[in-house]
Amino acid sequence: MEALQYFFITLGVFVTMEGITWLTHKYIMHGLGWYFHEDHHQPGYPHVFEKNDFFFVIFAIPSILLFYFGTVNGINYLFFIGLGILLYGMAYFLVHDVLIHRRFKWFDKTNNWYLRGLRKAHKMHHKHLGKEEGECFGMLFVPLKYFREAMNSKIA
Repeated sequence: MEALQYFFITLGVFVTMEGITWLTHKYIMHGLGWYFHEDHHQPGYPHVFEKNDFFFVIFAIPSILLFYFGTVNGINYLFFIGLGILLYGMAYFLVHDVLIHRRFKWFDKTNNWYLRGLRKAHKMHHKHLGKEEGECFGMLFVPLKYFREAMNSKIA
């Protein structure tokens, strides 16, 4: 395969992961997996780790396996599928845990309209403490109204 094909495989998987994450968040985390996700919706949860972090492990397993099977007999397309999942996981960590929930104080001063829109949408998601009546299950793509609000405001 050509390098460009591998790039598009990785990019396609990255974009597809947003849909998979949305579906997983809405139907698993707010469904059968609520036991693991519930502490994430409790205000002021004091621990460094949450039960919700279990989902990072779940998403990492296919990526690790794809890296392995994508390199057993030389690099093939499976490696780049795993890479797309890994890159999405890294973006998720940076946006969700660092920027939105500020579990790490790395980007406290950002005033970017896109990032402020993501924060606002996620705040709307967390206004519901239970698993019912949720909204804004996405991470990188949220309803446009939150981006418009962020563009029209000074600081979120």
